[in-house]
Amino acid sequence: MQALIKERAAAGAVLSEAPRPTPAADEVLIEVAGTSICGTDRHLFEWTASARAFHPVLPLVFGHETAGTVVATGEAVGAVAVGDRVSVETHVFCGRCYPCRTGDAHNCARMGLFGLTLPGAFAAYAVAPERVCFVLPDAVPFDAAALFEPAAVAVHALERAGPLLGASVLVSGCGPIGLMLIRLCQIAGATRIFAAEPVAEKRAWAADLGAVAFDPLADEPAAVCGTGRRGGVDLAFECSGASAALAPMLAAVRREGRAVTVGHPGEPVAIDVAATVNKGGVTLAGVFGRRIWSSWETLVELVVSHRFAPQEFITSRLPLDRFEQAITATATEPGKVLLLP
Repeated sequence: MQALIKERAAAGAVLSEAPRPTPAADEVLIEVAGTSICGTDRHLFEWTASARAFHPVLPLVFGHETAGTVVATGEAVGAVAVGDRVSVETHVFCGRCYPCRTGDAHNCARMGLFGLTLPGAFAAYAVAPERVCFVLPDAVPFDAAALFEPAAVAVHALERAGPLLGASVLVSGCGPIGLMLIRLCQIAGATRIFAAEPVAEKRAWAADLGAVAFDPLADEPAAVCGTGRRGGVDLAFECSGASAALAPMLAAVRREGRAVTVGHPGEPVAIDVAATVNKGGVTLAGVFGRRIWSSWETLVELVVSHRFAPQEFITSRLPLDRFEQAITATATEPGKVLLLP
């Protein structure tokens, strides 16, 4: 089969022939329908500090936002069957550590990462542990299912944020997850949504979704969002991962408001805890992945009820042999790029 392989600790990757993987006792073999490209995949391709921080095991078939059909199972597999359509959870949890045993498996202390520390899905076939396979209803199309992993990050951000009914919201960074959050905040009852995004194409998409979109390099978020009676937004999401975006985002949140960080800055970020958290009373929370499995269950209900369609955020569908063009496109395209084996 063809597989996209990160061979060495340097920029680049190669598309080459690889043997079809064989599932271990607790694994399933998936015929891949499509795998969307995450920013992490681009960092891995470019071999940036952000990618190296995950300690990927090379050589590696990478790619983790995927869906497909189970075509074989290991002898210990019981809950997933041949013919099941599945999407894969990236966080391969142990099931035994304290976070796993107390409902926080997404933050497992012994976590493996599908497509980063374990082989992934930029290939015709992939193996995954049964315990991270989410069985899909027939009503969920594969192009939507390939985006379940990032879409469920957006759902998790809403779970961390608390009630949105009647809330004003700032979304900082309008990549795919930021755009998904705009849509989900509308579904959850937000009344006014601001979108801070310096890239014109992404800003235009946010405006098309109904957000008040502005360029944070030209206008301070606090000046745009702080004109109402509450003195700021009730809730803010930082999705860009840009180190310089965090402080302006927090400055736009009203006293006793809430903020959720979704993007991962590539370097430590200093914030004024006394002014923002202590005196300002802002509740700050972070998101890493998806809650297993509540984020997924919420997402699938939104999709099958036709309230939310992840596939509307796909801008390109390209074959695996055009991987370089596809990965390059993620730096400029506002939506998701889907690689098809």
